[in-house]
Amino acid sequence: MLRRLLFALLVGMAAVTGAEDAHAEMVDFEALNGWREGGQLEALEAFLVTCAQLDAPWWRPVCKLAGDVPKDDASARAFFELLFRPVIIGKPPALFTGYYEPELNGSAVRTPTYAWPLYRRPPELTDGSVYYSREQIEAGALAGRGLEIAWIDDPVEVFFLHIQGSGRVKMTDGSVIRLGYAGRNGHAYRSVGQEMVRRGIYAAHQVSAQTIQSFVRRNPGLGNELLNHNPSYIFFRRIRDLPAEKGPIGAMGKSITPMRSLAVDPAFVPLGAPVWIEKAGRAPLQRLMVAQDTGGAIKGAQRADIFFGYGGAAGDAAGIVRDGGRMVQLLPIDRAWALTGGN
Repeated sequence: MLRRLLFALLVGMAAVTGAEDAHAEMVDFEALNGWREGGQLEALEAFLVTCAQLDAPWWRPVCKLAGDVPKDDASARAFFELLFRPVIIGKPPALFTGYYEPELNGSAVRTPTYAWPLYRRPPELTDGSVYYSREQIEAGALAGRGLEIAWIDDPVEVFFLHIQGSGRVKMTDGSVIRLGYAGRNGHAYRSVGQEMVRRGIYAAHQVSAQTIQSFVRRNPGLGNELLNHNPSYIFFRRIRDLPAEKGPIGAMGKSITPMRSLAVDPAFVPLGAPVWIEKAGRAPLQRLMVAQDTGGAIKGAQRADIFFGYGGAAGDAAGIVRDGGRMVQLLPIDRAWALTGGN
């Protein structure tokens, strides 16, 4: 979900309160399935995007050296093996899901087709406060205040933009607006998929973003009721001067990288840390990624959301991911020993 939080607080304090109380086990690089198969250079490049923002003393030396690593997989792999140690925080199995940057169709003015608003953050909304619920906002609680950024042609796409936390809007004049997270209404996130399972509409293994979208479109009355089961509501901001080839802005204030950036729980995984993932399921994935984002539904040491990119294909791939496996953090050696005592 990404998801921007107060970065200094997260990096300076999170990953201490949770990780130090969780089970921590150091393992060898040889224990990482697929580690020798390459791809570490792409991960190193993603790591460098946010490395300079890591202020903890155990990060400074490795970030200073990271920019001087030769641009090939072997050198990148040697860099990680020399200066990091793999640490399993918490107890697998992990739970992996996927997210993406949606692309919606929008208009600068309301029309019969473009009738569902995306709102900027209301000026009176303060962090941590509880504001109008999704149902109240959808019923018009903010109407007439000029807070609309754009009007969208599909309420289901609006809902899933809220889940993803950022997106692109193709306007009727041919321009494209990039949107980022600006705040939320203070209500806890509640899963529509779990509610559908509870009501007996689907079995757990049948639920995906695609099945939810299809059901809501076929059953607009009940579908709207189900969407309002999640009272959480997201507000957006326009992001200007963000090149089309760059990913959305993550929790660290930088563009995230498709298939290299993860959303994590910063109470257990330090933002900016490399994370080796071993995802099971229909499309197994073993690769080094970087924790650069957060999400309202991402809770726990073995929980991550994989960023798949933007547009329809990325959404299709991300929407079916709900797989087990394990997450292994790569931590600077002194930090790894502090958490595990060398065990």
